Amino acid sequence: MTTATGTRHLGLDLGATNLKWAIVEHAAPAWRVVAHGQAVTRTADDPAAVPATVVAQLADVAAAAIAGHGPVASVGIGIAGVCDPATGTTRFLPNIPGPWAGHPVAGTVARAVGVPAFLINDARAFGLAELRLGAGRGASSMIGLTLGTGVGGVVAIGGRVHFGHDGTAGELGHQTIDPDGPWCTCGNRGCVEAYARADQIAAACGTATAEEAIGAAQAGDPRARAGLADVGRYLGIGIANAITVLTPDRVVVGGGVAAAGELLLGPIRAEVARRVTMTSLEAVTFVAAELGTIAGAIGAAVHGAERSADEHSADGRSADGREART
Repeated sequence: MTTATGTRHLGLDLGATNLKWAIVEHAAPAWRVVAHGQAVTRTADDPAAVPATVVAQLADVAAAAIAGHGPVASVGIGIAGVCDPATGTTRFLPNIPGPWAGHPVAGTVARAVGVPAFLINDARAFGLAELRLGAGRGASSMIGLTLGTGVGGVVAIGGRVHFGHDGTAGELGHQTIDPDGPWCTCGNRGCVEAYARADQIAAACGTATAEEAIGAAQAGDPRARAGLADVGRYLGIGIANAITVLTPDRVVVGGGVAAAGELLLGPIRAEVARRVTMTSLEAVTFVAAELGTIAGAIGAAVHGAERSADEHSADGRSADGREART
C-alpha cells in the first residue's frame, strides 16, 4: 500500500451518466494524481435492481484501477446525493433511480477490494480536491460552489472540510434567500439552487440548456447576458451570506456553469460587494476551480486517505489533534 514515494488512494465519483475514478499519491504534505479514467454508469431496466448493479460496477471499476495503478490504502466514493457516512450507506440519490435509502455502498466496495472505503457527497469531494490540489491550496478557510444540475457547496475551516454531524454541512445551494420564492428540488422554497441550477439558467436566458445559455451570452446575446447577470446576483446573495458568517480566505467557483467566466463571476462579485458590510473583502480571493471534471474523484480519494488516517490514529483524533470528522 505504500510506494517509494508515498501511499496511494483511490477515488470514485458516481454520476448518473459516468463513473469517474482517480488514484492519488500522498507523500505529506504533497498530493499528486497518478492516473484517472471513467466508464459509463451501468443501470438496469428494473429500478429495484439499479442500486445493486451500480454498486457492483463501483467494485469492478475499483478493482481494475487498483490492478493497474495500486496497491492502495483506501477508497473514497463520491455520490451526488445524501449519504450516511457513519454506516457507508446512501440515503437519497436524486439523479439515479432505485431504492437507495439505506443501501450499503462503502462496505460492499471495501469487501470487494480489501481496503477501507468511505462515502462523501460529491460537492464536498469537489471542495476537498480544490483545497488540497487545486484553487484552494494554501487557504485556511474556504467556501466553494459547484454549479451544474444543482448548486453544490462546501465549507472548509482550519484547513479541513467541515462535514457536520452527519456529512451534510456546506449545502450553500440550499440556504433560503427568498422565503416566498420558487420551489427547490430539496422541498424548500427560495433556495439559491432554485434560482441558479442549470434548468433555471436556461429559462432565464431563453435557451434550451445552460450550455446554450453560456454560448449565447459569450456571443453577445442580450437576453442571455441579462439572464446570467440575474443568476449571478442570486449566487452573490448566497455567497455574501456565507462570507459574512465565515469570513473565508477564498471563494472557489466550479462546475460546468462556471465556464461562463466573468459573465457570471462579475455579477457575483458586484452583489457580494453590495451586501458584505461586516468584514473586509480585501482579504477574500475569488477564484475559478482548477481541477475540472475529475475533481470529484480526486476529492473522494483524498477523503478516503484522510478518513483512514483519522480512524487509525491511536486516540481517535486526527494527526493535528482535532476530533476526527465524517
